[in-house]
Amino acid sequence: MRRRVLIPVLIALLAVGGGAISRAATVQENGLVVSFDADFAPHTLPREKPAPVSVKVSGKVRAADGSHPPALRWLEIMINRNGRLRSQGLPTCSASSLQSTSTATALDRCRSALVGEGRFHAVVSLGREIPTDGKILAFNSRRAGTQALVLHLFAGTPVRFTLVVPLTIGNLKQGAFGTILRAKIPKLASGLGSVTEIDLTIGRRYSYKGERRSYVSAACNAPPNLPGGVFNFARARFRFEGHQTINPPALIQECSVR
Repeated sequence: MRRRVLIPVLIALLAVGGGAISRAATVQENGLVVSFDADFAPHTLPREKPAPVSVKVSGKVRAADGSHPPALRWLEIMINRNGRLRSQGLPTCSASSLQSTSTATALDRCRSALVGEGRFHAVVSLGREIPTDGKILAFNSRRAGTQALVLHLFAGTPVRFTLVVPLTIGNLKQGAFGTILRAKIPKLASGLGSVTEIDLTIGRRYSYKGERRSYVSAACNAPPNLPGGVFNFARARFRFEGHQTINPPALIQECSVR
């Protein structure tokens, strides 16, 4: 029994002392290679009261044999329940207002609702593989009367397109993960394109009724006798055209108490 108690304590101390924590989770199944990574900043947080943070998530998809990968159609990301998304007082942006817009136009229409930015990479199969990349904007939104996000992906060259991706935000009642983001990915280039890489950071501080707030906040819920610990931070589920689903293992992160 003494050994069982000691092991998690040592793991926690290693994390606070700069020990190795697992990063990207990579899975290969049925000829498809999927990587998922997630992190947050800062890692030093209050023990109980949530403080402002930003969250970074990234995903990569490729066919093991170098061929055109199937299109990603559904994506779910689950975040540890010690983190929260709070949008009260923030303006919102609707998916319909972003259709067929460039990055500049999207910002002109919805800059006040901006909560994140990033980059993406895609390939379009037009007789040959045409790689392209572009900008991602994340906006605070509402869907069916509840808090949501909408992603705006725009590429200008060599293939010009706009992809608008609504994300629902749900709450999980049990387990390590308390928040789940769900997205249905629209078809790209009439089904000829596939998004192969996403790198997105979400986080914004703002004022509402004279109070400073943060769109994302978190606490370091470490045991009272420890200066920090490790925990399951994020998990993802990727579903592709043809209904193949890949579930990378949960990502472990560390925090320390300030």
